[in-house]
Amino acid sequence: MLEETLKWRSIYKPEEIRWHEVAHEGETGKVSRADFHDRHGRTVLIMRPGMQNTTSAEDNVRHLVYLLENAILNLPEGQEQMSWLIDFTGFSLNTSVSVKTSREIINILQNHYPERLAVAILYSPPRVFQALWKAVKYFLDPKTFQKVKFAYPKNKESVELMKTFFDVENLPSEFGGKATLKYDHEEFSRLMAQDDVKTAKFWGLDEKPQNIMNAIEDRGDIESM
Repeated sequence: MLEETLKWRSIYKPEEIRWHEVAHEGETGKVSRADFHDRHGRTVLIMRPGMQNTTSAEDNVRHLVYLLENAILNLPEGQEQMSWLIDFTGFSLNTSVSVKTSREIINILQNHYPERLAVAILYSPPRVFQALWKAVKYFLDPKTFQKVKFAYPKNKESVELMKTFFDVENLPSEFGGKATLKYDHEEFSRLMAQDDVKTAKFWGLDEKPQNIMNAIEDRGDIESM
């Protein structure tokens, strides 16, 4: 597995992906790093499949890989895992990623980021999701499958489950908490640009903050034309 991951990283080069390359995928906030941690201090990724805004499978996967790397970069000392919160508000099969793309994401997570996931909470998935889940769950290995939890509003067991992993004061109301979930793409882009500098430094790549900010601004200029 280690050999395969080293080979994958040498080809895919996840540490070289920069925010300005995938920022268009994140305009709606369909995947973002939360500004809070779970009760164990783990980085939290918030996923909102109902906010899907593109159709490129390759770019969707690249965007997620970037945020996996970013989540790991922001893990506190002594912590090696992250948590996922998945909000199904607005979800439909018409806008969801394909089973093929879902399988690719699962393979990358299981094969190249083993044991990085602590828990993935699927919050209030609609009945239409069951069709996709039936197809996707068979791609999960037993360990990963056990980390997937379903939670529903006003369900006593679900409330207790969320309290086990999260402080309700920090948890967004979309997940039964008391906080407000706001995604500001411009502000998030600024944070990611700063993290890109940290990533470059960590991997020994020579990049300057101004170069990254210029790339983001150039991208915005191109997309506004």
